[in-house]
Amino acid sequence: EYCAFNDDIQGTASVALAGVFSALRITKRPLAEQKLLFLGAGEAGIGIGDRLVAALAAEGRPEAESRQQCWYFDSKGLVVKSRTDLAEQKLPYAQDHAPVADFLAAVEAIRPTAIIGVSGQPRTFTAPIVRAMGRLNERPIVFALSNPTSKAECTAEEAYAWSDGRAVFASGSPFPPVTHAGKTFVPGQGNNAYIFPGIGLGVIASEARRVTDEMFMVAARTLARLVGEDDLAQGRIYPSLTRIREVSAAIGTAVAEIVYARGLTALPRPQDLPAFIREQMFDPTYEQYG
Repeated sequence: EYCAFNDDIQGTASVALAGVFSALRITKRPLAEQKLLFLGAGEAGIGIGDRLVAALAAEGRPEAESRQQCWYFDSKGLVVKSRTDLAEQKLPYAQDHAPVADFLAAVEAIRPTAIIGVSGQPRTFTAPIVRAMGRLNERPIVFALSNPTSKAECTAEEAYAWSDGRAVFASGSPFPPVTHAGKTFVPGQGNNAYIFPGIGLGVIASEARRVTDEMFMVAARTLARLVGEDDLAQGRIYPSLTRIREVSAAIGTAVAEIVYARGLTALPRPQDLPAFIREQMFDPTYEQYG
């Protein structure tokens, strides 16, 4: 009877996928060539993997092959088929590989293009790990998404210093700009605030009957599209949070387009949908009373 979604799973997955899309514009390598190693295999991490698999499927890649591009490392080690202690949600991502109990050893064995931290364990992306990523990749993708800041897998300053300024970095919590070797980097914050307001706006404005996975995919693509070349030049793979109303309006419009295209509402489509969506947004301007 009610539209609902799980922001910790779906919102996190969507914003992380948007970050990957943007990062690939820097690394110049397609999604089909990526190998992602997750530190943490809880609901958030699995949710990101599911969105990545869906994105690869949209490019025509078989689901089984897509899952082989997503590797997980949990508190017991690498998620592999020989383990008998895996929770149900981890089973689809269990790989045919020998057990590995150390994350650095997993990096060396798997040779990922990206490491994604969703572990809630601080300082687990150590200098040897980031340096290994830099040795394996010209532009290593390092996402330290655990928050608050005190739980980030590494800081922005550490990621840039240990990779000689080559890391494509994002975090779940804010970090200030970092200057390394004379260049200033503005780290991107993979915050769900980029996603859930626009999803909610599009669903409510269109009176959608349900929230679908497709909406989170289009939200990720819309968010990534709003990252400009100036952002990428600074190492930022998300738009500035000062543009959050613009971002929310764009995502709300894209979500509503899905609603009307899929017949998920009884309302007729407005002639000017972007204008209609903007009209539904709360404007925090108040009258001044003497």
